[in-house]
Amino acid sequence: MCGIVGIFSHESVAAELHDSLIHLQHRGQDAAGILTCDTRFYAKQGLGLVREIFSIKDIDFLKGNIGIAHTRYPTAGGYSEADIQPLWIGNPRGIGLAHNGNVVNYTELADAIRSEHRHLNSSLDSEALLLILADNLAVGSYGDNDDDTFFEQLCLATQDIFARVQGSYSVVSLAIGKGLIAFRDPHGIRPLVWGERKLADGRCDYIFASETTPFYALGFEPKGDLEPGEIAYVNQKGKLFKRIVAMKPFRPCVFEYVYFARPDATLNGVSVYRSRLRMGQNLAKQWRETYPDVLPDLVIPTPFTANTAALSFAHELGVRYSEGLYKNPFIGRTFIMPNQKARSRSVRYKLTPQRTEIENKRVLIVDDSIVRGTTSREIVKMIREFGALEIYFVSSCPPIKHPCFYGIDIPSRDELIAAQQSEEAITKYLGVDKLLYQRKEDLVEAVTRRGPHRIEKLCMGCMDGDYICGKMSETHRMAYEKRREAERLKD
Repeated sequence: MCGIVGIFSHESVAAELHDSLIHLQHRGQDAAGILTCDTRFYAKQGLGLVREIFSIKDIDFLKGNIGIAHTRYPTAGGYSEADIQPLWIGNPRGIGLAHNGNVVNYTELADAIRSEHRHLNSSLDSEALLLILADNLAVGSYGDNDDDTFFEQLCLATQDIFARVQGSYSVVSLAIGKGLIAFRDPHGIRPLVWGERKLADGRCDYIFASETTPFYALGFEPKGDLEPGEIAYVNQKGKLFKRIVAMKPFRPCVFEYVYFARPDATLNGVSVYRSRLRMGQNLAKQWRETYPDVLPDLVIPTPFTANTAALSFAHELGVRYSEGLYKNPFIGRTFIMPNQKARSRSVRYKLTPQRTEIENKRVLIVDDSIVRGTTSREIVKMIREFGALEIYFVSSCPPIKHPCFYGIDIPSRDELIAAQQSEEAITKYLGVDKLLYQRKEDLVEAVTRRGPHRIEKLCMGCMDGDYICGKMSETHRMAYEKRREAERLKD
């Protein structure tokens, strides 16, 4: 799960790409990069947070009015400088690419590329996408094609990618001398939204990004989502071309709404904030059904992704909402951290209970999900240490029992507490008096109740094991889990 952005502007684009990455920082904290172009590429990338990587001098160096950028949360590849996006190559002419998602059949694609005597310079699945796109665009007189002809070639190139590449991939790309390119896999698993900024003289700038979160600050008007299987191309004069070249069942990831997306984002025509309000509302109704005689004294969220659901949960029950946990905003997300030891250690660094809110109270904690259980258990211990009489724990998300193959770092069932233990055992492990998970049907209803969406069925593979693409047999799943575990040990 990463953050990507591509911008075509009539002015220098580097500063706006940088600001976009700041707005997308929650989607990846390991590394970031910016690639711009005029008649050549200009690149800057590094490990760490966006604010640590780029200086004013770097922004001045990144010339051109077309660019792409990426902030990384790794689910494939390593942690070296060679594995930071955007990636680029010089043939034909110059093509760069940044990718959010996970290519399930990367091993097969990489073997095919090597069999053609091509070199892979990183361990990223994104590099396979880049090479396939570049090879497809090398056909014909690339340099001489007019924009209409080039767009037709792009459509054929992405059709081939959609046929060969299995998994999730939202992509922003640029081609020197041609313009900005964006496309989304035929199932639309990962988000990709776009916006337009009209200038006083009638010309337009365009943005394509993982979320709408940078749009307001940069003056772009949200225009909706890039459709599943759709490609967009903005030529050097600012003309926009769009076409759907493949149509398959629309299966966007539900975890974007539960956890990853910022609450002010709108994805697939659905407000993330409103969907989380509905998650809390549905969960409170379920609590009333399950525990009709139990009412907490206050409801507190695990900040910040659970705040919205906790607010509506408390309102539905008629119970006081309290920010009983103070979060240090300068420490990153524990779920995204690369190992369990780091996650456990950081919980007490970043969360401090407020005794005046908790002591001698029956406290209900709302969290967005329970993945490994380590963070949840540590939070419960902290609340208990500050004098809570009873502790109840509810999750906006149903039990997570399966690995994700489409871009979330849930690589092994061995790490998932709900895959290994019963709810009774989990209740005991967490040290809570009562535990409640959101029902799957209530989560679906919360996301799809409102909005001009065309969602056919949400991707909930990590919850129900129903994987939409990639031929994920049990043998494939086990091999994937072993490969990811080996990568973790190597890192």
